[in-house]
Amino acid sequence: MAKTRLDANITGNMGWEMDINGHHFVTDSALETGGNDMGPRPKALLLAGLIGCTGIDVKMILDKMKIELDDMRISAEAEASEDHPKVYTDIHLTFTFKGKDLPLDKLEKAVRLSQEKYCGVTAMLQKAAPVTYDIVVEE
Repeated sequence: MAKTRLDANITGNMGWEMDINGHHFVTDSALETGGNDMGPRPKALLLAGLIGCTGIDVKMILDKMKIELDDMRISAEAEASEDHPKVYTDIHLTFTFKGKDLPLDKLEKAVRLSQEKYCGVTAMLQKAAPVTYDIVVEE
């Protein structure tokens, strides 16, 4: 079984300085909640992890299918509950692919495989909130 370990040190009022495999970053809360706004909010990083995980999957699958893209973008939007703990209640991803004559069926298959089989972040988050998606193709 693989383990992941992170260490963090408090910095400032609410900020946390972290190192993940040599990649340094800070999370913090907003000024109005006592932070210094020195970095992203922790819940937003969950969405960043989701985009990174599924993005890697989809790109690898499309590379194996020999699909050449001019560009690929993923955006995430999440609704949070009003009550504490303020958890995401709905997460929606939009996959935008740009290229000439892209085969929609293969794009859909790559995204579906990532979302239903390969992306561990999706699998974890779906235990808390539905993760839906749509696909946009641009030329």
